[in-house]
This record gives sequence, structure tokens and C-alpha cells, in this order.
Amino acid sequence: MEDINKKPKYIAEVLTEALPYIKKFRGKVIVIKYGGNAMSDETLKEGFARDVVLMKLVGMQPVVIHGGGPQIGETLNKLGKKSTFIEGMRVTDSETMDIVETVLGGVVNKEIVNLINHFGGNAIGLCGREGGLIEAKKMIVEKDDPEFDVPEIIDLGHVGDVHNIDKSVIEEIIKDDSIPVVAPVGTDKSGQSYNINADLVAGKVAEILEAEKLIMLTNTKGLLDENGKVLTGVSVEEVDKLISDGIIHGGMLPKIRSALNAVHGGIQTSHIIDGRVQHAVLLEILTDEGVGTLIHRQNK
Repeated sequence: MEDINKKPKYIAEVLTEALPYIKKFRGKVIVIKYGGNAMSDETLKEGFARDVVLMKLVGMQPVVIHGGGPQIGETLNKLGKKSTFIEGMRVTDSETMDIVETVLGGVVNKEIVNLINHFGGNAIGLCGREGGLIEAKKMIVEKDDPEFDVPEIIDLGHVGDVHNIDKSVIEEIIKDDSIPVVAPVGTDKSGQSYNINADLVAGKVAEILEAEKLIMLTNTKGLLDENGKVLTGVSVEEVDKLISDGIIHGGMLPKIRSALNAVHGGIQTSHIIDGRVQHAVLLEILTDEGVGTLIHRQNK
């Protein structure tokens, strides 16, 4: 009899733990940056879609910003093009930009939308370049060189930064009781397309929508200290020190900077979570322990 009652009791405890979080975040916008292993493993993909649908059903307002680096890399490899990264950004020439638009705005975006809808959601796909949703500007990367008095300017090609986002498009989808799914491609005033890091877009979208939370899925357990231990909760000041000490570097930098900027911009918390964990989003939002790092405005 003990074994028979064990599972129902566990389920009841989980639901009881989730209840105050459901009440707290009901009606709140939660921006999720979707990428990494969570986009390539079939079980994790289905789990993510179910998480987003459940969030919507209990009254939260999820907004999904997706990446697609592995898919872009795979397509480039098939065409014999080598990928080069600088400061975590993919160097993007004109040919690569065409591939980025096709993969992100077409293949990946539609797959995510279809999967969410398959599990009972009402997702609507958006490509940032359409209708002026994401206005971009060319990204300028500077690198200090001891041989020169001025920093070296590194040209990343068609890699952009976010200049402006037309939030009305996303807000209309939310009001229509649907789930926006956004591909991070933007255009400048001349119509030139730019590949934009999904972390940057997610951070800006969270800011302009005044989101309650920004959640970023990664292929790590969260933000790690110098000993490789997960930091479950840190302030922006503590994260700044980790960056200045060189503990946070490489491909993690755009993600962390976006998380910090979002918190500075007014959202309550940013979360760096392990997307390799099944139902990571729900575990982070609806449980006491979570599955990653929470970044808040000041020491608590």
C-alpha cells in the first residue's frame, strides 16, 4: 500500500509547492530564450513545448525568443563553409546571412510553433526582419591591442545589435491569447538584414515588455564560480566582478550581459538555467530550488 500511495503523494506535494508561484506570476510576461541542447534533443523539445503551453494555461504570458546556432552550423558545414566565432558571435558574410534567415526565420521558427501548437498551445511565429519588428544596427566589436593607441575594430559582417523593437506587434499577439515565437533577425533602416544573437534580443524584449522574468536556457548547470560550483543566486554587482576577474568569458558573455542589462532595465530577475534538464523552465519558475542561477538587482 505504501508504494501505491507514494506517487500520488509526491504529485500533490509538487502541485502544492507550485501554487504560490502560479498565483504570483499569473498575468505576468515571462521571456524565454530557447536554445542549446533543449532545441536538439527530441525529448527536451517536447518537454519545452509542454512547459510553455502549461504556463499559458495557468495564466502566465510566455514569449519565446529562439536561437538556432547548431542548425545554422550544420547547414553551413553541408555547404562547405567554415564557421568563425569572435566574442561568442558568428562572423556572418552575405552568403551566411542568407542561410541564417532561411534556417532561423523558416525551418527553426516553424518547427517550434508547430510543436507548441501540437501540445495544445496557440503559437504565432515572427521573424524579426518582418514588419520592422526588430530594427538592427551593425555591431561594432573593439579589441585592445598593446601595439596601438586605439582599439582594433573587428568586422563581424552582417552581425547586428538591437536598435529598437516594435513591442506593439508582440503585445497584440499576447492580447490575442497567443504565444509569440520570435526569430532573432533584424534589419536596419536601409533594409539590410542582420544576424542578431538571440540572447541580446531576448534581453531587449524582456526590457521593453517590462517582463517579470527573463529565462535563458543553456548547456551548463548555470553560472559557475572560480571553483566550478553553481551560483544559485547572485546580484548584478557579483556578476560584474566575475566578468572583470575573467571567470565569465567567451560564449557565455553575450548571455550574461543580456541578463544583466535586462535587470538594470527594470525586470525583476534574470535566470540562467540548464536546458539539458527535462522541464527546466517549469522547475525554475514553479519550485523553490530551481535548476540554475538567478540574477537579481542587489544583495538580499
